[in-house]
Amino acid sequence: MPLHLLIRPLHRTLRISTVLSRRMSQTLAVLPESELKDGQMKEVAFGEGGGKVLLSRLGDKVHATSAFCTHYGAPLAKGVLTADGRVVCPWHGACFNICTGDIEDAPAPDALHSFKAHVSDGQIHVTASAAHTQKANMSRAPKLSTAGTETHGDGVVIVGGGSATFHAVESLRENGYKGAITILTKERHTPVDRTKLSKALITDSSKIEYRSASDLKIKYGTNIRVGVNVTSVDFSKKEVVLDGGKDSVLYDKLILAPGGTPRKLPIPGVDLENVYVVRGVEHTKKVDAAAQEGKRLVVIGSSFISMEVVSAVAKRKLASIDVIGMEEHPFELVLGKEVGKALQKHHESQGVKFHMSTKVEKIVPQEGNENLAGGVIVNGETLPCDFVVMGVGVAPATEFLKESGVVLERDGGIKVDEYLKVPGQTDVYAVGDIAHYPQAETGEFRRIEHWNVAGNQGRAVGKTIAGSPQPFLKVPIFWSAQGQNIRYCGIGNGFDDVFIKGSVDELKFIAYYIKGGKVVAVATMQNDPVVSMSSELLRLGLMPSPEELRAGKDPLTVDISSVASLKQ
Repeated sequence: MPLHLLIRPLHRTLRISTVLSRRMSQTLAVLPESELKDGQMKEVAFGEGGGKVLLSRLGDKVHATSAFCTHYGAPLAKGVLTADGRVVCPWHGACFNICTGDIEDAPAPDALHSFKAHVSDGQIHVTASAAHTQKANMSRAPKLSTAGTETHGDGVVIVGGGSATFHAVESLRENGYKGAITILTKERHTPVDRTKLSKALITDSSKIEYRSASDLKIKYGTNIRVGVNVTSVDFSKKEVVLDGGKDSVLYDKLILAPGGTPRKLPIPGVDLENVYVVRGVEHTKKVDAAAQEGKRLVVIGSSFISMEVVSAVAKRKLASIDVIGMEEHPFELVLGKEVGKALQKHHESQGVKFHMSTKVEKIVPQEGNENLAGGVIVNGETLPCDFVVMGVGVAPATEFLKESGVVLERDGGIKVDEYLKVPGQTDVYAVGDIAHYPQAETGEFRRIEHWNVAGNQGRAVGKTIAGSPQPFLKVPIFWSAQGQNIRYCGIGNGFDDVFIKGSVDELKFIAYYIKGGKVVAVATMQNDPVVSMSSELLRLGLMPSPEELRAGKDPLTVDISSVASLKQ
C-alpha cells in the first residue's frame, strides 16, 4: 500500500483522539479567587469523582496541575512553592514547573498534568479531564523528541544503569536531542529505583524499574545493552571497549555513570558465601532469602544502607541482629552524636544489639562447612550468625578507566567542571558516585553518593548535550528509612556545631548543621516540609542565620513563594 494511504488513517485517528479528549474535558469552578493569595498553593476537589487539582498563584496568574508527586505520591500542596515557579515535594525533593508540569528536579520520574485555569465572576475555573485529576493518573507522559530521530552519527553512549542514566535519557529527549542513545550496563535489567532495595528488600526488578526495555527502545529511541562489561575506553578513538576487546561501541558524546562498587573490609572470611553486600537486585535477593525467622544476622558497618537493611528485617522475627560500628553511635559523622544516639536507641527498642567503637577482627566459618560464615569476632568475642551484611561504603566503579589516561582522584573518582565535563577530554562527562564536582558557594570539589545528586546530574548533562548548557548547582538531598523517615539537605561534612529543635528521643526534630557561622545542612524527622524548604533557602542564599534560628525563626516563614519576594 502506498505510504500516503497508510498515513491518512493515522492522521484521522489522531484527530478523532484529540476531539474525544476535548469532549472529555470539563470546566468547573473550584475555588473563590479571594481564597488563593499570591504565593499560595491549595489542593481542591474537581468534580464528583474524587479528583484533585493543585492550584498555585504567582502574582495575578493562577496555575493548575495534578496534585500529587509522581515519585511516591506525596500531596504537593504540603510542599514548597517558589517565586520562580517551582513546586517542591515535601518528602524527597522532587520538583516540578507549575506552569507546564515539567520535571525540574529528580527523583520525579514523570511530569505532572498541566490544566488550563482562569478567573471568572470571582471564581477560579479549571478545565481538565476528570480522569487526569485522579491520583491513579497523577502523571503524564513526557514530551519526548524521538520523532524524526537522527540515525547518522554515533550519538550519546552512557556507561551505567542507575539513576543518572535514566534521568540523562529522559532529559536528552525532553530537551530536543534527536541523536542515537546507547546504554551499556552490567545490570541484567533497565534502571531501577535502587533506594527500594535496601529500604524494602524488593527483589523483583520489574516492580521498581523506571521504564521497561520496550519503552526505552520504542518511546525513547534508546538502545539498551544489559549484562555487558565495559573494560576500557579509548578516548582518542571515541570508543568504549567491552569484554576485553570482544566488542566495542563508538560515541559522539560519552556519559560515565558507572556508580559505585561496595567495599569489603580486608579481613579473613570476607569472601565466605553468606557474607553479603547490598547494591543491586541480585544482592537483595540473597539478603531477602537469608533473613528468615529464627536466623541470626550480623551487620558490619553502621552506614545508612546497613541500618536501612536492619529496619527492613526488624519485623521478621530473626533470632538476633548485631550491628558493629567504628563510631560511638551510628550516623555520628553525618548527623551528629545526639541524633545518632537517639536513632541507636530506637533500633535497640526493636531488639537490635550494637557493638560500637570497635573493629571486626575476622569472620569465621561454620563448624562443618568452611564455605559459610558462622561467626564474627570483635574484641575477642564471637557473635554467632547465619549470614552477614557488610555495609562499609562504596568505591567509585572506575577500574575500567585506570589505563585510559583519565586522571583519577585518590578515591578513584573523577574531577569534573561545573558542567560535569571531564577536563582534558573531548565530549566526555562524569556523573553520580564517581564525580568530584565543584560546590556552588565554595568552589571546593566533593563527591556525593546521593541518589538525588546522581539523578539531577544526569538531567543537567542531558540538557547540556541537547544544546542548553546547564551548570550543576543543585542542593543535595537524601532520605533514609530509620523507623521514621529522616530527611537531609545540604553538605554538612565537617560541621562545627548542631542546633536541634524538638525531641530527638521522639524522633521528631529539626537539626541545623553549622559551619563557619552559617547553616550548611538540615536534617529532620516528622517535620515536613522543612527539608524541602531549607533546600530552596540554601539554593537561593536565604537560609536564616544560626542566631535567627536560635531566637525562634522558622524557615517555613521565609517568603520565597510570592512575586513580591522576587523584588526584594
